[in-house]
Amino acid sequence: MAGQGASFGATKIIVATICAMLAVAPAVAENVPLPTPAPRPKSGVAPPPPPDTAPPAQQDDGQKHFFPFSFLQKGFGNQASAFNPQQRAMLDRVSTYLSSVQTMVGNFVQIGPDGSRTQGTFYIQKPGKVRFEYNPPSPLDIVADGSSVVVRDRKLDTQQLYPLSQTPLRYLLADHINLIQDTDVISVSSDDTFVSVVIEEKQLVVGTSRLMMMFDAKDLTLKQWTVTDPQGLDTTVAVYNLDQAKKPDPNLFVINYAAGQGTMQ
Repeated sequence: MAGQGASFGATKIIVATICAMLAVAPAVAENVPLPTPAPRPKSGVAPPPPPDTAPPAQQDDGQKHFFPFSFLQKGFGNQASAFNPQQRAMLDRVSTYLSSVQTMVGNFVQIGPDGSRTQGTFYIQKPGKVRFEYNPPSPLDIVADGSSVVVRDRKLDTQQLYPLSQTPLRYLLADHINLIQDTDVISVSSDDTFVSVVIEEKQLVVGTSRLMMMFDAKDLTLKQWTVTDPQGLDTTVAVYNLDQAKKPDPNLFVINYAAGQGTMQ
């Protein structure tokens, strides 16, 4: 049971992890960062709107919770028209930075809702390719090859396959992203320390999930990001020892489609 819990906790964070990997600074040796409480917006900057009342989550086999933001019903629109010119300019700056990153290698650490801590190594090659290797005792590797995303369990020698086109990874691994046009941004705020961007997505049955990214207010270096699932549970991730110059080995992004797996269409 402990191994299964560790695997579930690791897979929940994949979307937020990928988002963060695409917004980090050049390589600098750092201590493992710890989460920082979310900043309060300055006066005059609109706070996030109150969350919608979501219907109770339905029980399932756990696989649908792999991506907190995946397989969503679109058509809700976003709040971009409510932003003032300063907020829109801030979102444009963040979008430009996200789009500028083409390769990335480094380490990550995540803090789960129960305080558990998991670490590992990541590799990114845009467009569409990413690999996360979790350190033991977690047995997971997570790989996207440009068309699919697979979760591999090294211990059980199994894998689960997900269409990249049905996950937010398609935005964050694209050559270009425009946060206002491509995502449902509901809030952008700042203080002397952080710029915070909140993205929201909804499922008609499960409810509302949110992703909050927190950037350094001076240079827009991403400090951390938090995923809030439909049950209100938070998972926070930070990255360190980053290298934008290193080119990952293309073999890191190969998916063996003939291996034993379950597939979510």
